[in-house]
Amino acid sequence: MPPIRTLTALCLTAALAAPAARADSPIPAPAASAPAELAGVPFGTMDFDWRDESRSRSVPVRLYLPDAAAAGKPVPLVVFSHGIGGSRMGYSYLGRYWASQGYASLHLQHVGSDRNLWAGNPFGLVGRLRDAAQDKEAIARVLDLHFALDQLLAGPLASRIDADRIVAAGHSYGANTTLLAAGAQVERAGQKLDFRDARIKAAIILSAPPFYGETDPAKVLAGITVPTLHVTATEDIIRIPGYYSGATDRVAVFDATGSARKALAVFAGGSHSMFTDRSGTGGMALNPKVKDATRALSLAFLKDVFDGEDAALRQWPAQFAGIVARYTRLGL
Repeated sequence: MPPIRTLTALCLTAALAAPAARADSPIPAPAASAPAELAGVPFGTMDFDWRDESRSRSVPVRLYLPDAAAAGKPVPLVVFSHGIGGSRMGYSYLGRYWASQGYASLHLQHVGSDRNLWAGNPFGLVGRLRDAAQDKEAIARVLDLHFALDQLLAGPLASRIDADRIVAAGHSYGANTTLLAAGAQVERAGQKLDFRDARIKAAIILSAPPFYGETDPAKVLAGITVPTLHVTATEDIIRIPGYYSGATDRVAVFDATGSARKALAVFAGGSHSMFTDRSGTGGMALNPKVKDATRALSLAFLKDVFDGEDAALRQWPAQFAGIVARYTRLGL
């Protein structure tokens, strides 16, 4: 079966950039009932080390859960997939914010393409990154998402989660994982591979690379029908010797996605890794502004999808006009 190769070029970019390209940096695990440090409701943080015995694969997760979530008052859920070399500890600026706004956030760790790729012999790094971008791992990642939702919704916290309001989100490789869970399809050996999870009611796509090796993006992405939010930047570029993937590739993913209700935000400048927890990528001044804008936009999208409130989506471009190069809304 030929490789999906969703992130091979991106993996090589990370390898050439060495430690600066890690999808997230280790951070101490907050206390299980730590109060929010952001404006909004208090929340707790819990880590679980789940294992899918049917695949002999560990699925570590971190859950940000609003304290107000209760059996009689369940909260919506965002399930988040990290980029290459990341972990459940990454993208905390999103997980903590969503929880402070009343949304649970379940951050997955994909053990075949996580932070452990950076360990071991540095001369083997490129090979490890290439292996992590092959079909086997790309499929395993979306199965991790299915399994994690099964575990959460069948476990002791199930009554605190609104199973009818679940959103998938991800960055880079994780954006591809999210697209597969939302209904993207690839064909192998004459057979369509469909990993759609019907529990996913919307998707947040950060810096999605195209499905490399696929000549028709619409053929892959047209089957996605849930509302989607796409976020990128004019300098969201993959550039290595002999290979170039411009920011227009991220826009092409938006264009090809079949969602009748979708939005695209393109920030001016920046970088591909600007959407991780790292504070300096894409520019020391721009990075925190983009994070603030991304948090606000994602919340506005969630409010529109689940509550039918579109005022924040309409007002967002004016609020962040100084850093936004393009903003497109279709059906939202």
